[in-house]
Amino acid sequence: MTGGLADIMLSKGWDPLTISFYRGAIGLACFMAWTLLNKMKKQDVSLQLIWWSSVAGIGVAGNFTFYFLSIESTSVLIAATLMYTAPLFVMLASFLLRLEKSTWFKWGCIISVLAGIVLLTKAYDTGSSAVNFIGVATGLGAGLSYALFIFGFKNASESGRPQLVLTFAFIAFSAVLAFFIDGKEAASVFSSSDAVWFLAIGIVGAGLSFALYTIGVQQTAPSTASIIAMVEPVTASLFGVVLLGDALAIVQIIGMMIILLTVTTLSFKKGS
Repeated sequence: MTGGLADIMLSKGWDPLTISFYRGAIGLACFMAWTLLNKMKKQDVSLQLIWWSSVAGIGVAGNFTFYFLSIESTSVLIAATLMYTAPLFVMLASFLLRLEKSTWFKWGCIISVLAGIVLLTKAYDTGSSAVNFIGVATGLGAGLSYALFIFGFKNASESGRPQLVLTFAFIAFSAVLAFFIDGKEAASVFSSSDAVWFLAIGIVGAGLSFALYTIGVQQTAPSTASIIAMVEPVTASLFGVVLLGDALAIVQIIGMMIILLTVTTLSFKKGS
């Protein structure tokens, strides 16, 4: 739902950075409350936890901001699909850091996703204005940033409880974005009639979604979680088509399905 809510707020003239900041700041309030409800011990906090949580927070800041910028330049459908390339970036990073062995199957998945991106964005048609470079670049940037969050969150979770990790991550998130937002616009949110939209995107798009995600991955197998994750860009697309009137050409739908099926298959293979 977050992409659809952001599209509505962007159409009202709000800056993507402002929307991103409030999404994370309200999420931080939710995680702090969640942490306080669970008795925290001094030994729960370590420098390693704070460091990796901060890395995860920077990843979230990039993910939120690039995602909204991509929506502003393209559409919810395309931005959500491009963000779903995150597992691909995780795999490439694993290759570079020698944490994972490359195989012909994995490189085939990379080529398949690249082909899907070409079809989705109509990059083969130089005369097409359906999708611009900034929209594609920021959409992929959202995926890369989400990969950074996954990497940081995984390492931080080895040193502390998830709710504590998310609290420190979103403290770092808020500190980073505070330097980039327009202070006057951010302050005007409190007196704006759109304040309820900011509250909604913060609770639904950060507080509730990250809490449910954290609880969910602890209760299900990785392969199952990978398949369920495919619902995210699909629901975002349905939101865009039904409520926002977005549409894709047949060739773009084919590209979208190639990306979703390839990434899900890759995640399933890794989790099985």
